[in-house]
Order: sequence, then structure tokens, then C-alpha cells
Amino acid sequence: MTTETLAPPGPRTAGYRAIPVLAGAGFVVFWSSGFIGARWGTSYSSAFDLLAWRFLIAASVAAVILLIRRPRITRGDLVTHAGMAFLTQFVYLGLIFLGIDHGIPAGLTALIGSLQPLLIATVAGPLLGEGVSPRQWIGLALGLGGVALVVADDLGAGHTSLVLFLLPLGGLLGLVAGTCLERQRKPSIGSLDALCVQCMVSGVLFVTVTLATGQLTVPAEQSFYAAALWLVVLSTGGGWGLYLVNLRLTGATRISSLLYLVPPTTMLLAFLAFHETIGLLAVGGMAVCAVAVLMIRLRDRRQGVAETRATPST
Repeated sequence: MTTETLAPPGPRTAGYRAIPVLAGAGFVVFWSSGFIGARWGTSYSSAFDLLAWRFLIAASVAAVILLIRRPRITRGDLVTHAGMAFLTQFVYLGLIFLGIDHGIPAGLTALIGSLQPLLIATVAGPLLGEGVSPRQWIGLALGLGGVALVVADDLGAGHTSLVLFLLPLGGLLGLVAGTCLERQRKPSIGSLDALCVQCMVSGVLFVTVTLATGQLTVPAEQSFYAAALWLVVLSTGGGWGLYLVNLRLTGATRISSLLYLVPPTTMLLAFLAFHETIGLLAVGGMAVCAVAVLMIRLRDRRQGVAETRATPST
């Protein structure tokens, strides 16, 4: 195992340390924007129709970027990112959007999604070699409790069948599997090229499924295409792009811990966009989530030097 050499304190070191913080904050905002775009877009079409148009546009942009950049992509990297596209975009987004389209409350979906840090932490040690300290385990449990507070007012009294309940859970497992796949394979191409490859694969998958099931339509409402562009720029470009960046900067456990901040951030965005009210219980949950993420992401001083970190590709 290699040992990092700590640079003396200075502006350069402080600036470098700020990069993961900014990348993490941006990830939370852009990832949360996907729920807003999903609610906006599914009011005009089905979930898979919206996803097909989203990734059709994203794949077209990705193809142009790859033609301009002409990166060297090995067969191994291509297989890895095709697998990630299937797991983290087609399976995860497909099942999440499908569940929302069938009436699963957003709060319940967010609560299920918040289980990802616990699942990642469970497999990170034996599978990925990423140690989880006792303080981080406490933070993971605390974050789950904070999310439960945030979504408590949103669960309501509606009944959800077991089959529908399994949709977001299956999507969650897809996201966990894709995250572990990237950390285990450690592909060599940069984050931008990786995102482009994944968008093109997902575009083929979603368009094929919607065509085969007769769900692909050409909606007349301009707002539908505005929602699709919202998802392409903010959710795909910003959310998934920063997901890959954070995964390489900080590792699977820390990037997953940021998902605890997604439900409260989504509620704030929904309040601004749709004038949804936020209760005191939710505000308390947001504070608990913030403390939990701080506990998880701060490295123990004794582990700071020895911890191995993946360096971002250029």
C-alpha cells in the first residue's frame, strides 16, 4: 500500500481540499433536481417515455463530444461503463421513475434511496477495500434517522402493494451494484468520457424498450421538452457527472453518504418550484442529515495519511 505525502499547509492545499466539498455540494443539488424534473415531466407523459427522450437527447450530445475528443477507450473500459449504464441509469432510474409513475410517494422513494449508504458501507470493506470507521457507522445510522424525520410527513396513509414497493428497492440495488462495479474495476477513462459512454448506452436501452412496448410518443406540450432538457442538463450532466467525479475523489462510502442530503434538498426545491410546505419535523431532519454527512465525510486524523484515494483523471 502506498502512503500519501502530506503537502505543507498553504493556499494550494486549501484549494485542493475545497474541490471535494464543492463537488459534493454540487452533486446534492443537481441530483435532487432530478426528482423535480421527474415530477414536472411525468405530468405530460409516461416515465419511460420521458426517460427515452432524456437519454436520446443526452446520447446525441455525448456522441458529438466523443467525436470531438476522440478518447482512447479500451474494451475493458467500454464493458465496465456499459455495465454501469445498465445498473445505475437503466435499472435505477427506470425502476425509480416507474414507481413514481405508479403512485409511490416521493417520501417513501427517498427513504428507500437513503439506504444506499448503509448497503455501500456493508460491502465497501470486504469488496472494495474501503475501511469504515466506528464514527462513520454512527454517522450512517444517524443519517438514516434524519431521513426518516424528513419523510415522516410525506408517507401519508396510502397503501402500497408489495410489488410496487419492490420497484424503488430494485432500483436502489442497481445503483449500489453499479457503484461497486466502478470502484472494483477502476476504469482509466476520464469522468466526461465515461458519462458520454453511459448516456449513449442508456439511450439505446430506453429507446429500445419504449419502442418495443409502444410507449414512445411525440408529446405536443412544449413543457415536456423543457422538462426533458432540465433532466439532461441538470440531472444527467450535473448529477451523474458529479457522481462520477465524487466517486473518484472520495470513494463509494462518502459519495453515498451525500444521498442523505437529497431528500431534504428535494423538499427545499419542491417548496420553491411547487410551493410545497416544509414542517418543523422536516427541518429537524435536515439538521440531523447535515451532522451525519459531516461525521461520515471527515477523515480520522490517524487514517488521513494512510487512506488511499483515487485520483481524478484529466
